[in-house]
Order: sequence, then C-alpha cells, then structure tokens
Amino acid sequence: MKVLKFGGTSVGSVNSMLSVKKIVEAVDDKVIVVVSALGGITDKLINTSKMAAAGDSSYEKEMKEIVNRHIEMVYTVIPAGHGREVLLDQVNELLSELKDIFQGIYLIRDLSPKTSATIVSYGERLSSIIVATLIEGAQWFDSRTFIKTEKKHNRHILDSELTNQLVRKTFREIPKVSLVPGFISTDKLTNEVTNLGRGGSDYTASIIAAALDADILEIWTDVDGFMTADPRVISTAYPITELSYVEAMELCNFGAKVVYPPTIYPVCHKNIPILIKNTFNPDAPGTIIKQEADHSSKPIKGISSINDTCLITMTGLGMVGVIGVNHRIFKTLAENGISVFLVSQASSENSTSIGVRNEDAALACEVLNEEFSKEIEMGEISPMKAEGGLATVAIVGENMKHTPGIAGKLFGTLGRNGINVIACAQGASETNISFVVDGGSLRKTLNVIHDSFFLSEYQVLNLFICGIGTVGSSLIEQIHAQQEKLKQERGLMLRIVGIANGHLAYFTRRGIDLADFRKELEEKGIPSSPQVLHDEIIGMNIFNPVFVDCTASPEIAGLYKDFLSHNIAVVAANKIAASSEYDIYAELKQIARLRGVKFLFETNVGAGLPVINTINDLINSGDKILKIEAVLSGTLNYIFNELSADMPLSKIIRKAKEEGYSEPDPRIDLSGKDVIRKLVILGREAGYRLEQEDVKTHLFIPDKYFEGSLDDFWKHIGELDADFEMRRQKLESEGKRWRFVARLENGEASVALEEVEFHHPFYNLEGSNNIILLTTERYNEYPMLIQGYGAGAGVTAAGVFADIMSIANI
Repeated sequence: MKVLKFGGTSVGSVNSMLSVKKIVEAVDDKVIVVVSALGGITDKLINTSKMAAAGDSSYEKEMKEIVNRHIEMVYTVIPAGHGREVLLDQVNELLSELKDIFQGIYLIRDLSPKTSATIVSYGERLSSIIVATLIEGAQWFDSRTFIKTEKKHNRHILDSELTNQLVRKTFREIPKVSLVPGFISTDKLTNEVTNLGRGGSDYTASIIAAALDADILEIWTDVDGFMTADPRVISTAYPITELSYVEAMELCNFGAKVVYPPTIYPVCHKNIPILIKNTFNPDAPGTIIKQEADHSSKPIKGISSINDTCLITMTGLGMVGVIGVNHRIFKTLAENGISVFLVSQASSENSTSIGVRNEDAALACEVLNEEFSKEIEMGEISPMKAEGGLATVAIVGENMKHTPGIAGKLFGTLGRNGINVIACAQGASETNISFVVDGGSLRKTLNVIHDSFFLSEYQVLNLFICGIGTVGSSLIEQIHAQQEKLKQERGLMLRIVGIANGHLAYFTRRGIDLADFRKELEEKGIPSSPQVLHDEIIGMNIFNPVFVDCTASPEIAGLYKDFLSHNIAVVAANKIAASSEYDIYAELKQIARLRGVKFLFETNVGAGLPVINTINDLINSGDKILKIEAVLSGTLNYIFNELSADMPLSKIIRKAKEEGYSEPDPRIDLSGKDVIRKLVILGREAGYRLEQEDVKTHLFIPDKYFEGSLDDFWKHIGELDADFEMRRQKLESEGKRWRFVARLENGEASVALEEVEFHHPFYNLEGSNNIILLTTERYNEYPMLIQGYGAGAGVTAAGVFADIMSIANI
C-alpha cells in the first residue's frame, strides 16, 4: 500500500489536477491520497478573515474570488454526468458555511484562534472532495475524525497514540483509492477543529503511512526533489538523489521547504522510505529518503538556510558553573511557544546565544529578562541582547564525519570572501554545521559554499573588467575562446559580471555575452565613473569576485584598497598602484594578506613574462635577490635596434609611435618614467623599500625636449639626429650596442642608456623584447635570465589571464 500526498501547487490548476488524476490512476497498488488546499487558497482564507475582523467590507470581494476559484475548477475538471452536480451541491454547501462565518466575523469584529482554525480547514475540505470526484473510484475520508490533537503550551500537538488507533480503525479495510484532506484535525477532548500547522498535509500523510505500515510515502510537489541549495539563489543547484532521514530532517529544520519537518519522524520510526516527486515532471527520478543513503560521493549533501533569524545572547559571569541555567532558558521559551533552532555556547559558560525567528525575538527577550530578573538586578547576568537582520546557514551531510577538515575549509572559504561568522554550532554527530551571518551576505554565502564544496558543476570566478581598450578587449576575447575548454577540462567557469570603459558600465549577475559584449554595454550600460564602479561592485556583494584593471587610470587604481578590504581580489595591468608611494603599495599588500585575497600585477613588468612570480618564488623559498639588471622598455629597445644611417633618431621615434610601440606622446617612453616604475616594482617585490625618487636617472635626450608642447617636441627632435648618428657609427665600429638598462644593486637603483658588448646577454635582444637578469645568493655565478615579448596587447592580456587563473587555483 502507498500513501501519496499532493501539495497546493499540485492541485492548483486544471493541468496539475489532471496530472494528479493520471498519477494516482496509474498506481497498481492500493493508495491513500492526501491533498492540500488549492494553491494559494490557505493564504487567501487567512487574509480574508483578517479583513472581515478589521471591518473591511472588501472581504466580500475576496470571498467571491474563493467561490469562483472552486466553482470554476469543478466545471473545468469534472465532466458533466460524472458526479459534477452532486459535487457542486457539496461545494456550494461548504462555501455557504464559509460565507456565513466570514459575515459573523465582520459583524462582531472578532477572530478567535478557534474560528481561524475552522476557516482554514475549508481549503482542504473543498479540494479533497473535488479530487475525490475527479479520480475514478476514490472514496473520501474525513481526517477530522481520526487525526487528533491535544493542547500543550498554547499549541495543538498530535496525540500519536489515539490517532494511530483511529487511523487503523478507519482504514481496517482499504479501498483501491482513498482520498483524505490533509492539514486538518480535531481536539481529542472538545472535538473542535484544529490543524497540524502550515505544511501539515505532509504530516497527515506521514501519520497515516506510519500507522498503516505503508510500503512508501510519496510527496508530490512542484520541484524535482531536495536540491543541493535554493535554486532561486543558486542557478546551478541540482536535485539530490538520496538522503538519509537525518540529513533530510536537518535540511528541513534549516529552511528547505520541500517537506514539513515533523513529517519525517513517523515514517523514520517505521523505516518507511519517502520519495519526493514533481507533479509537473513525473518522469524525474526525485529524491528518496531512507535509513541508509548513499554517502560515497561528496562530503556534504546540501545547503539550507533561514533568512529570518534573530540571535539572542545571554552573557554574564554569574552563569559560569551554575547548574540549571540552560534548563531555565529553554523551559521559559518552550512555555511561551518559542522555537529555538540554533544554540551556541562558549565553553567557559559565560555566554549563550540562541537563534529564533525575528517575530519571536521581542517576546523571547521579555520572558528571559523576567525569568532572570534577580540575576540581572544583581549584575550577575546582563539583560538579553537581540541582534536581528541575520541569516542561519547549515551544511548537511552524514559523510562529513568521515572527511577531515570540513569545518576548516568551510570557515576558510567564508573568510576569503569577506563573510563574517557571528555564531556557529556543530553537533558531535558532525551531520550539520550551522552558523549565523549577516542577512545581507546570505546570497553570497550560499553561492560560495555551493561552489567551494563542489556541489556546483563548476567552480566560478566572477570577473569585473575595467578598461576594454586593446588589452581589455584582447583579454575578453581570450576568455571567450577558452571558456568552454576551462569548463570541460578544469571545471572552472569564468563569468564576466561587469565591464566598464571611460563612459559606460554594465553589471549583471547572470554574466555578459562575450560574443557581443560591446553591444550589451552600449544598450544596457549606465554612466561610468570611479564612484559608480566602487558602489556597484561592492554593492553586488557577489561571491568569488575579481576586479581586473586594464586601464592606466590613477582614479581606478585608487579603488583597490576598498575592493581588497571587501575581499574582492584585484588583478592589475595598471602600474600606478604598485609603483606609487611605498606606503600605499605596502598597505595594499598587507590588506590582501590579512583578508586572504589576491592582489596580482604580474603584467606591470614584462607584460606576459613570469618576472614577478619568479622573484616571489625565489624569495619565498629562502633565496635573496642581490642584483637586478633589465631592459624593460620594449619601445626603447625597438628604437635602438632600428636606429641606422637610413633611420635617424627622430624618424624612428615617429615610426615607433605610428606602429603602436610607443605612447601617443612618445616623451613618456623617452623620459624613462615607465622603466622607473617597473624597476621600482621589481625592487619592492625583491624586498627593497624603494620610491621612484630614489632611482637615479641618466637620460639620453636633454631636458629641454620634454618641455613645451608635443608639437614643439616634433619640431625640434631632429636636432639630435646628427649627433646620434655620429655616436651610433662609433658604437658600431667598436662592436657595441645601446640598451636602456634598469639596474638595482646593493639597494641602489638607476636607469641609463648603456653600451653593451657583443658577449653581453643584452646585446642580441631583438625587436621590442624585454630581458631580466636576476643575480641571487643561489644564482650568483650564473644569473637567472628571463627573456621574451615585453609589450603588446595580446601578451599583456595573456599575462592578466594567467593572474586570473592563479586566483582560481587558490
């Protein structure tokens, strides 16, 4: 024998009603069907009664909608001549009773708990007789006659022993199809209508299944089963195939609304499996809940949450070593009908925090302050402190007990994402780790846990890319080209959730279509500014965030501190932050270290060459950088490589500008400022406190050419051609070449145009390549050499991409 329960959405529309009929009639075995009220009707009954009690005459309009909903359902799903007329008489009689009750409430302006319970019972009474008529051969049973409750602590709770006797008596002989209204019950002494609480139809079905030793309890709802997390928050959540009773109970207690929590105990006691199925997708396998579930895969099964949390904390030295304090706390709360779903107590016993619903917080504080009034008056205990606006999150899985480091990974992951844990609790069974966070962090918390514990199919990085010029657009193209491969081979999803240029910015949690990102930016973007970027990116509060700066803007670099402080990793092609005042550089590095996020700027020196990472690896392994010699300007290297009798200095500078090797104003390159910045960055990464002003500069172009306008520069630069050609010829005759060399030795930094001989590693440096020689304590006689392309949008973008990938590998 099977017990099937159908929820409000399953009987809420014509199509779903017909689906219920098809599902039930396809069962070969005897079946007891428990149904909820039509979807939304219970809420409508409650609201209508409140309106009537408040003297609001528009309750009549609400009542008409209730009447029309049920009459329309009868006419739509029950064909003429199939018991429709008899059913209409029954429905109209119930609706007439309901109308009279509402009118009475309206007249006396009073709504008692007894009357309210009677009103909501009509939802299930109406839906169940409709379904009983719809399903061929179904026999209707009134659950009020055999589901009995008793009043304790101002609440009606099930009298299990009496109910089980009455259920067995009622169903001594079970028809092929029995139809029972869920949720409703009666008081065992007064026979007044009561109910089993919201979600009580599940409980009704479980009570019947356990009393009759059913083979299985099937809960038919509007989802494919228990999900790994709330799919409204996490789009990658997916159904869980199997759960144990304990795991299901934990998930339900912490907000998973698939099953009403009390449902599990009666069938668990009898070892009757529960199958969660989707009325709208009956072919989906669903979730099976049983004594022993499969625990061979992931350490946690699911994540659940309660976003309506208030934490009440009781502190005081007067609690230490005093027996019975907790007994008084929970006894007082229980007597006032207040449910506690989380308890966190310090081992010193001087502090106990309890999690309750926000609506219960004021009463909880009131009754606890009253219970401990003497201790509070004597100063042994402080008055109760309530902190609202919180959320409780639970990770659940019986396999956690066999997996070391789960708690460490959990809290480490939360910390890296800037999520503060306010309180936590873990039972010795290790089935549930529960913790409280700020309510505003709930979405981020759920996403980062789901992602980090590999419940998601992919690990996700959410990228904000600022600057979509040559480097930024090349980076987006590279990410677009690699996205599918990274998902398939690395299980990594790089999702760009924000892009910005100097005029517009666009942000979306769903991710931007990289095939047409410029169009999306133009059509959906908002006016951009550093403040807009700051507020939108921090305000999005998304998990695993990475800000990627492909600009040269000092204002954008000024955002790094706040981003890192909010646990947003920063990848910068922009050199300004790392080469600015040393204290700023050091502060950014320290914030990143303390917050556990990455601040990466590999492409600041050598574009895509692994220079900074190599220096860091050397130092972290105990080596010491003694000397750095480098050619770091692809522009200047290009100029001195191309300089010849046919290509004088002024002409080659203009050519470098035209071919994109130099800045639009080539004086920026000729001044050596870019090289100075790069040397400062390398020196700092090598462990030296270095400012740009500390770098001795030996320029090859007189200062006067850097004064005035750019037009003045172009007008007069040719004056140097003859002298440079004469010096070049002399250099060539000596078998030497010019290289603009950055040097750091014994803590002294300099940049200068140097003459190098043919045996020097810098001599054959071609085109716009960069080269770096690192002399260390280990690499002393034979310095380490790093050489390759040091400029260009493609290689720079590739270096930025590599930094992003290193964040994914945390």
